[in-house]
Amino acid sequence: MTRTDSDTWDLASSVGATATMVATARALATKEAEPLIQDPYADPLVRAVGVDFFIRLLDGQVDLTGDVGTTAAMMTTLMAVRTKFFDDFFVSATDAGIRQAVILASGLDSRAYRLPWPDGTVVYEIDQPEVIAAKTGTMAQIGAAPTCERRTVAIDLREDWPAALRAAGFDPSAPTAWIAEGLLIYLPPEAQDKLFDNITALSAPGSRLATEFHTDHGAGMAQRGAAMSERWRGAGLDLNLTDLWYQGDRTSVVEHLDAAGWNTTARPRLEVFAEYGRPLAETEDTAALRNSLSVTAIKN
Repeated sequence: MTRTDSDTWDLASSVGATATMVATARALATKEAEPLIQDPYADPLVRAVGVDFFIRLLDGQVDLTGDVGTTAAMMTTLMAVRTKFFDDFFVSATDAGIRQAVILASGLDSRAYRLPWPDGTVVYEIDQPEVIAAKTGTMAQIGAAPTCERRTVAIDLREDWPAALRAAGFDPSAPTAWIAEGLLIYLPPEAQDKLFDNITALSAPGSRLATEFHTDHGAGMAQRGAAMSERWRGAGLDLNLTDLWYQGDRTSVVEHLDAAGWNTTARPRLEVFAEYGRPLAETEDTAALRNSLSVTAIKN
């Protein structure tokens, strides 16, 4: 279903289903012989959502021969590396003394439950109300307890989320670690700029930010998304990624943050893959990653 300005979703539909897809990849990555990440909550969270295709994928009941297998393997590796990158970002931020973190569009992110947060750390999760409620309920049912003080902010990012965040106890005078993981492509270009303007306004000096930026955000990205969606459809998943992504020219995240007073570092994502011991062959499936950056920034 094509996006609208007032659309909403749960974890089995629209943008929410992509969060479940990502969690499925994390669950598969956790089961690898030499896993890069450990996310013991991904599997039960995916099962609780109840999308048949993702459960069959976890149980090894999807035929992974041919293009479907290649795509599944690539997605598993992609999400393992992406998860590790953002995990390491949070660990580095807390090692530097930051005790306030915000996960934007948190989906089925389980970092509040599985990372070794120092005592006194408060982690805010922002997402759609149905998404927050579903994850919180599942974690309670399986007996999972946060390893930090977890505070949820059930609001759409298109609404006044900064006010809702402050109402939940967020302290804009304290340095904050922010992540926007797998988020930007689901925002219109102007909303991307507004997101980072809001983050900047809420960030004390010394705050840190991690995100990604696809420099290829036009027709090429849409074509690859359509091809991937068609492969999944053939295996039983009816989810058209290109209906969920916003195209159009975007401001460079690096340039936008630098202009707003951040000290920004950007690295090609394939370089990050190689650093984590997961180098990717240069194929059509990985073409988008060659034009993608892993971005970190510190507020001056």
